[in-house]
Amino acid sequence: MGQKATVCGKVVGIHFVSSGKGQPTFIHFDEQYPNQIFTLVIWGSDRQKFGRPEDAYRDKDVCVTGKIETYLGIPQIVATNPNQVQVQTYPPSQPKPPRSP
Repeated sequence: MGQKATVCGKVVGIHFVSSGKGQPTFIHFDEQYPNQIFTLVIWGSDRQKFGRPEDAYRDKDVCVTGKIETYLGIPQIVATNPNQVQVQTYPPSQPKPPRSP
């Protein structure tokens, strides 16, 4: 903790707290809240830089780079710049050859 690292995972939940203090967007990796194993946090003051994180990252495999901190025992990275977040793209799988009868 406290070190800069890159964490990758599947985004399974995104929650924008528009009426909460700091208007955070919580992006949960691999498990839904409250069982998430990692959270990417985007504060309201930086949110406009990311466009609509709900659309950009939902159900995607992403990697985020930054300082790992913990909040209530869950590791997280606060992203202030979209360059910290990379959506992973994979080449389409090769078609399988037809089976012989």
